[in-house]
Amino acid sequence: MTIAPTLQKYLAAENIQYEVIPHELSMTSTRTAEACHIPGDRLAKGIVLRRDGGYMLAILPASHHLRLADLRTSLGDNVHMADETEINRLFSDCTHGAVPAVGKCYGLDIIVDDSIEAQPDIYMEAGDHKTLLHMGHAQFSRLTANAPHGRFSARD
Repeated sequence: MTIAPTLQKYLAAENIQYEVIPHELSMTSTRTAEACHIPGDRLAKGIVLRRDGGYMLAILPASHHLRLADLRTSLGDNVHMADETEINRLFSDCTHGAVPAVGKCYGLDIIVDDSIEAQPDIYMEAGDHKTLLHMGHAQFSRLTANAPHGRFSARD
């Protein structure tokens, strides 16, 4: 059970209150939600995007998939999925594929899907495949304050 050091320091500095939830090893956000008996709508996943020579993080529910065409409508055509090498470099203190749904501490702008913003509480990866963070809506809203929002996902 580990929280990525970059994430842990950032949450402490921002005085974000959260609960640590250990769970069995799972390699996908959908399996994590199932293993933890939480609705996939409340598990925030981060998808790393390449845009205009930089990177950003799209935050959406685990129960949804990214609609890249919708994101391109609002952000421009130069938005692409980052590859695994880029993601590993950006999230170097996280286990491969366990991207927390927090961008600022990793130097990334974020865009938040409206469907995750509507949830009363949020769970997210802590940086490994065995730990979730759980926080209330108000705490998550503080992490995503001033970020653009939109509808760019659809239920799986």
